[in-house]
Amino acid sequence: MSELQAAENPLGVYLKDRRTRLDPAAFGFPGERRRTPGLRREEVAQRANISPTWYTWLEQGRGGAPSADVLDRIARALMLTDIEREHLFLLGLGRPPEARYRKNEGVTPRLQRVLDALDPTPALIRTATWDVLAWNRASTVMLADYGAMPPEQRNMLRFLFLDPRACAAQYDWDSVARFILGAFRLDAARAGAAADVEPLVEELSRLSPEFRAMWRDGDLPAAVHREAVKHMRHPVLGEVAFEYSTFAVDGRTDLSLLVYNPATPEDAERIASLVRD
Repeated sequence: MSELQAAENPLGVYLKDRRTRLDPAAFGFPGERRRTPGLRREEVAQRANISPTWYTWLEQGRGGAPSADVLDRIARALMLTDIEREHLFLLGLGRPPEARYRKNEGVTPRLQRVLDALDPTPALIRTATWDVLAWNRASTVMLADYGAMPPEQRNMLRFLFLDPRACAAQYDWDSVARFILGAFRLDAARAGAAADVEPLVEELSRLSPEFRAMWRDGDLPAAVHREAVKHMRHPVLGEVAFEYSTFAVDGRTDLSLLVYNPATPEDAERIASLVRD
């Protein structure tokens, strides 16, 4: 393919490059008597459960833009990583893919080291359904001891509505709870995890009248603030103010990094002293 053709059809170039990197034998295809390395077009189409003609047209830059479903099938067929899958969507549709919720997956050691490096600033990583997967010592001291909870109980909504310590830490628990519940609805919907939150919703509706009433209202926040100032009561330090920020996790669009940065140098020093004890 010439440089001009490659510039006009970057999706086709990318697809061809990815399939020629794969070992046919690893997928049960005969590896002998191949003029070029990797999988054939019809083999990719077979794995993706799409028409060989349609896949050929994609590589040749014909037939128009593919659907998100087709790109997802091709990504699985080519064993693409999350970053490669995102690049495929950007080439094919001009946008990244929707977030994918992954149930019960932990974080890499690299992400845990990022959290630990943020001490004494409280930080944690949560899923789209607000299950807490990882945290640092400052988070344990200032927010909640998730390490003392069974893994299936490490959920921010469960802590907020069922643990009296969460209520005591908030100056206006009702407003905070309503805002958080609305943001939770949005996160779960965006990640396509509505079915996964049903057991949690049923449990909290049964155990918390406040949750049941707020969930029935169905309110959504006017805006989801990824950055805000949060005032909390701490049983040892008293009032503490945090600049609260939420960040996407690179390569994991279903995860969020939450950072509670002390709002003043005095608060930072008080928290640091408590973390060191």
